[in-house]
Amino acid sequence: MKIWLGLALACMGTLAMALPSYDEVRTAHRPSETLVLARDGQLLQRVRTDASVRRGPWVALAEVSPALRTALVLSEDRAFWQHSGVDWRAVSAAAWANLWNQRTRGASTLTMQLAGLLDEDWRAGPGGRSIGQKLGQAVAAQRLERSWRKDQILEAYLNLVPLRGEIVGIEALARSLFGKAPHGLDAREAAITAALVRGPNAAPAVVARRACTVLKDSTGATDCAGLELLTLGALQRRSWFASEGIAPHLARRLLQEDGSGATSLRSSLDAGLQRFAQQQLAQHLRELRGRNVEDGALVVLDNASGEVLAWVGSSGALSRAAEVDGVLALRQPGSTLKPFLYAQAIAEGRLTAASLLEDAPTHIATPAGLYIPQNYDRRFKGWVSVRTALASSLNVPAVRTLVMVSPDAFARQLQALGLALAHGGDYYGTSLALGSAEVSLLALTNAYRALANGGHAGPVRLRPGPPPAPGPAVLDARAAFVVGDILADPLARAMTFGTDSVLATRGWAAVKTGTSKDMRDNWAVGWSERYTVGVWVGNAGGAAMWDVSGTSGAAPIWAALMQQLHRQAPSRAPRAPAGLEQAAVRFGDALEAPRREWFLPGTAQPLFALARPADDRAATPRILAPVDGSIVALDPDIPPAHQRLWLRAQGVDARWRMDGKPLGRGRELAWLPWPGRHQLQLVDGTGAVLDEVRIEVRGAAVKARGKAPPQP
Repeated sequence: MKIWLGLALACMGTLAMALPSYDEVRTAHRPSETLVLARDGQLLQRVRTDASVRRGPWVALAEVSPALRTALVLSEDRAFWQHSGVDWRAVSAAAWANLWNQRTRGASTLTMQLAGLLDEDWRAGPGGRSIGQKLGQAVAAQRLERSWRKDQILEAYLNLVPLRGEIVGIEALARSLFGKAPHGLDAREAAITAALVRGPNAAPAVVARRACTVLKDSTGATDCAGLELLTLGALQRRSWFASEGIAPHLARRLLQEDGSGATSLRSSLDAGLQRFAQQQLAQHLRELRGRNVEDGALVVLDNASGEVLAWVGSSGALSRAAEVDGVLALRQPGSTLKPFLYAQAIAEGRLTAASLLEDAPTHIATPAGLYIPQNYDRRFKGWVSVRTALASSLNVPAVRTLVMVSPDAFARQLQALGLALAHGGDYYGTSLALGSAEVSLLALTNAYRALANGGHAGPVRLRPGPPPAPGPAVLDARAAFVVGDILADPLARAMTFGTDSVLATRGWAAVKTGTSKDMRDNWAVGWSERYTVGVWVGNAGGAAMWDVSGTSGAAPIWAALMQQLHRQAPSRAPRAPAGLEQAAVRFGDALEAPRREWFLPGTAQPLFALARPADDRAATPRILAPVDGSIVALDPDIPPAHQRLWLRAQGVDARWRMDGKPLGRGRELAWLPWPGRHQLQLVDGTGAVLDEVRIEVRGAAVKARGKAPPQP
């Protein structure tokens, strides 16, 4: 019998030799959360990455409250600091039949329990521990005592012991049940914790009774009044949320990109700027709450490195969809695509900043019918320069420019800038000039960063690092500079935004606003010497805002961020790249004030004036527009009173008749279209028909109260 027992103990000793060292256990410890840090090491976000357990970071014994250390030793192993792994006095004091009773820890020391936590061979199964497991656990405990210090054993035990439900370790328990760090636990909380070690999932009343005993042993207290109520409250509390911090959406994105399993990740975010951005977004959205606005998002990029300095994906508590990341959500960008369009036209030599474009009613034939772009204020400005058209965000000139460039070529330019369109240019047609495609705020802001970097595109980076090499040139640097100069010109945008708008900044900055159709999305994107900032305001569910324009929605947040970024030193204007020339220009008929303008080589001219058309009064009277067979599609989102089809004719004394009834006189006439097929005639003073066309108007469901088209 002794031989068999000796062999068994020898085998147990061999297995026990496989126990890890203290350093190995501490190194292998993995919390159930990943910590996302700011670029300076500040904690930004804690994200749960292990759904099977709640376990905090390793806690040193010195960071555990003395009250808990005392309570645990008194409750579980009074002779802990004296024995060598097995409490032989406790063993000899108990009968052999009850020595290893699973219902009580009895002589099971903290060291023996730690051995069971380190090696599953010594853990109890469904029927409890076998005699062999108990013997092996005792041998393992003695080996642990020879290779580990006492404080290391107690520290490891506190970090590895299973507690209430899914909670493992003192860090997770203190955060979850008491909402504090382990070093802050008082005597009563320590007593409750020690009681949970004895019975992790016991009923609250049982835990409270055990805690009372521990409290009396550790402090000499004679009254446990209130302890049961405290225990019940603690066991019902869950203060340690799965994710907590100020950058939840960035953290989620960073974890997806990293995939290393690291317990902490350093991001490129600036903690102070992130907090400021959150506060500004929340404050402004509260001011807009009466206009049916509850969501917003913003991103700040470093121009040189592409590093993300701030990433706010939602308005948090103000939103009913706080988990939706507005930085990555696809939405219509409205007029914010116009800078890329004009840059392309300038680079191709189709336009200059001083070229004249007509802002007047126009009809553009599309497969679905005539496309009739409108301006935000429903007014047309006549002939304007490209500088005025872009800075004041006029829609009709942008559509005319897209016709020059072609939708397909413009779509390819946007793709090169990193704006991954779902379809080709032909799918969107001329509406692409007004932002009918869907893009993300992150991609749009990074595309603006290409404008800031002289047309060089580069990826966004979520981790800090050495400056990358310049990305490929996807835009002409000279055209990018001209567009930036236009978007930074307060006088050029005065026609739409006034001379003292919220877009004005203390230093140099170029900015463009945009609002998608039906006022669903509002944007402000722009750059300074060092930073590019993009802001989106709207509703995650797609509901329309009420009377929110580019300057009242996203622009105030953008301006506040720019002011914060340059609070110590104003932004300086960029230098003109080689190959640009500046020359004085005048405009015929005093269309605009004389000025000095930037030109690409070979495109400068001193005078920009309108060509005088030949007098057509002697020409044969005929209808110029609409053409015969035109299909006019009504927009149900635009109020009927604002929809007009312009009729044009040549000749003297044009008289119009629609479906046999007099309509009006003049070579140009605005007609309110109505669904159906119509016969349009041009007649003379006697009623004789000089010319006629047949058109069809589609769109019977016209809203009584319409919405606005894309806005600046």
